[in-house]
Parts: sequence; C-alpha cells; structure tokens
Amino acid sequence: MNIKSLLISILVVFIAVTVTDILIHGLWLSPMYGATKELWRPEAEMNSGTYMGWLHAGHLLAAVTFTMLWAAGFAERAKLSCGVKFGLFMALFAQTHTLISYAVQPFTLEIVWKWFLSGSVQGILLGVLVYKVYKPKTAA
Repeated sequence: MNIKSLLISILVVFIAVTVTDILIHGLWLSPMYGATKELWRPEAEMNSGTYMGWLHAGHLLAAVTFTMLWAAGFAERAKLSCGVKFGLFMALFAQTHTLISYAVQPFTLEIVWKWFLSGSVQGILLGVLVYKVYKPKTAA
C-alpha cells in the first residue's frame, strides 16, 4: 500500500465528502429541512462545536473507510469503470440506511429519494476521485 498516496487520497475524499454534503444538504435540501424543522436539531445547536465535530468525524470516517477499502482491494488493477462501480456500490450500501430511516422515522418521501439520488451520485464521484488520486506502489 502506498501510504503517501493513501493519505493524500483520504484528504481529497474528505474534502469532497464535505463539499458535496454542503451542496446537497446546505443548499439543495435546505428548504425541505426548513419545512420539516420539527424533525431536526435547531440550527444553532447543529452549528455548535459539539455537533459539527461529530459531523466532521463522520466525514473523516467515511473518507478513511472508502479510501482504505479501495486501496486494499481494488486499486492494483483498476480502470476508471472500476472506480465508478466501486463508488456506486459503496453508495448503494450506504443508502440502505436511508431506506431503513424512512421506515422508522417520519421523513418525507421527497427527502428520502433526494438523499438516495444525491448519495448515489456522490458515491460515484468519490469512486472516480479515489481512482484518479490513489496510486498503488509500483513493483520494484
């Protein structure tokens, strides 16, 4: 495993997850969250250092897990199509939580399908990024 490339890839994926989540949740879905504000923490509370720390810890865990799995199992013989498939399958795995959440929490179906769609696109983007950025060690 190429540690330098791995660390750079984790950083790139972490930034991509954070930026895409801001675009998805902070911009695109924000009006829907406002219309269902009884389901969420108050904005001031969510923006407090305590909860933002948890949010970024989740982003970091996603970046580390995504990148480590790619590097350990897929990078050696990967093509761009492998990155796309990897990202899509990782995203679909993550979206199982979205479907389960809908079954047990009073989210709107519109929010759920937008989470599902945006999460799938986000996963594909991350798969392409990790394919482009992570470079395995070359054989000596």
